[in-house]
Amino acid sequence: MKKESKKPDQVVFNEETGRYDAALKPYSTNLGAPAIKMDDMTTWKNTNVHKVNHHFKTKFETLKKEYQTMMDTFEYNNLIYSAKFSFEPVIGELYHLYRAKNGDPFLSIISPSECSWDFIDSFTLTTDKLWERVAETPK
Repeated sequence: MKKESKKPDQVVFNEETGRYDAALKPYSTNLGAPAIKMDDMTTWKNTNVHKVNHHFKTKFETLKKEYQTMMDTFEYNNLIYSAKFSFEPVIGELYHLYRAKNGDPFLSIISPSECSWDFIDSFTLTTDKLWERVAETPK
């Protein structure tokens, strides 16, 4: 059995190729070379984690606001479509929602300034057959 000769630690010998390949390495291999140190990425990571968290929080708040708007639209549409009215609403016209003395909602073309009914809000019908709340309601 042949005894393998052990190379000193400072000698770069590749066992697979059987060659000395210190010159082929992408880093220094001699004892006098500067130490290889990993950069401290803590500051970079913390800064970018903060930015990413801010991005997701902003996105979440936007989605939350859109969801709330959609739910408000759903609630108003549900209320109006369950309200009493005896006419076919025209797209784009202004309608007013009131509450009767018994608490049931009803839709009317009469504006709140022309009556003393319990006014809820004003709406228009869109081409998608959705009721859209009017920004400023006449009083």
